[in-house]
Amino acid sequence: MRDILPDLAKWLAEGERVALATVIETWGSSPRRVGAKMAMTPSGKIAGSVSGGCVEGAVFQSGMEVLETGRPQLLHFGVADETAWQVGLACGGTIQVFVQPLERETFSALQGVLELGVPYAAATVVRGPAESLGNELLFLKAAEGLRPMPLVGHLDARLGPQMEALTRRALEERSSQRSELVIEGRDEPLEVFIEVILPPPTLVIVGGVHIAIALTGIARILGYRTVIVDPRRAFGSPERFSHGDRLIQAWPEEALQQIEIHADTAIAMLTHDPKIDDPALKIALNSPAFYIGALGSRNTHAKRRKRLLAAGVSEDQLARLAAPIGLDIGAESPEEIALAIMAEIVAARHS
Repeated sequence: MRDILPDLAKWLAEGERVALATVIETWGSSPRRVGAKMAMTPSGKIAGSVSGGCVEGAVFQSGMEVLETGRPQLLHFGVADETAWQVGLACGGTIQVFVQPLERETFSALQGVLELGVPYAAATVVRGPAESLGNELLFLKAAEGLRPMPLVGHLDARLGPQMEALTRRALEERSSQRSELVIEGRDEPLEVFIEVILPPPTLVIVGGVHIAIALTGIARILGYRTVIVDPRRAFGSPERFSHGDRLIQAWPEEALQQIEIHADTAIAMLTHDPKIDDPALKIALNSPAFYIGALGSRNTHAKRRKRLLAAGVSEDQLARLAAPIGLDIGAESPEEIALAIMAEIVAARHS
């Protein structure tokens, strides 16, 4: 949703009607993940993608029908379907796409939650009686538990406990999932798609060096929130990092205490200065960050290992450290080194 948010806001502000398509199930070589979205308008505007290009034409046509009738549609494309071959999904994959009208109130609620930066899940009825199809509940993960907010329609109150249990599991597993809800006395179960939306990953960059400037830009393109740490005002200046999300002009021991390091955090040490990198590494290696890397040659890293071991860092903790930082792609320029670092971070996040 985040990648198409600016387009949605612009179109709705201009009075456009918008249909929203979401991938709710995939199999085989489908090029987009569950949760991928495509938005479209009657004036021919399109944002996002549900298949990398091979079924977008058919999805757009269904989107226009949905806007005309007001009735959501569940679409299936697979190699065994004549329609799938016509639209080009001949690579061995199957996807199911749910298309629904995007109401202005729904968008405002989703936009508000996204800006809060908290985990949430949207539960949508994707199969069932016509009066229930497209009904949607938003569950916020709050300190006191899950907080439901109706977005579209009103689900049968008897479904509440089932819906909450399924949503809680999906949030705990950090994974969108499709499930059935059974109502006593009704032959046909409801199918719901529970989409889990997590806050964007964070990249903490220690050291406002030239590589960090390029790395900040690449990370932002990939949807990472960026935090730059450097106590040296000349390096960690607002002028150099106007494209970053947060700049902390403090020593790492102080700065890292101001940052919530979680399982979606990557940390890159780039100063090449033991006075700055070593204290930051001692904190980072004891955190739940999914990636920790440090700049320097193999010889530099060998010296770093000795210092950190002498300072009480364990071998198991040091085994988490990617050093020399970045994939070996023969990078030479600051921009190429930044690309190698970001590629290694992406690989670590999806491993």
